[in-house]
Amino acid sequence: MSKTATVRARIQPDLKNHAEAVFERLGINATQAITMFYKQVEIHNGLPFDLVIPAPATKKTFQATDAGRDLVVCEDADDMFAKLGI
Repeated sequence: MSKTATVRARIQPDLKNHAEAVFERLGINATQAITMFYKQVEIHNGLPFDLVIPAPATKKTFQATDAGRDLVVCEDADDMFAKLGI
């Protein structure tokens, strides 16, 4: 089957550059990556990953973490398990 369809999208330059750097490490180009994504959409009959809207508690936790609030810092795994009571 010949490739005659065109996909055009405007995205942030930094996002494009970072994604294309990953593609390069994988040995593929943007066209191949987009083709793989489209194929996965076809196979899954939808997006090939879950999209969910975070629950209010999760969103609040993300915001607090991003702001550096309510963090528990552990020295190592043993300290973490001790703080968790495990």
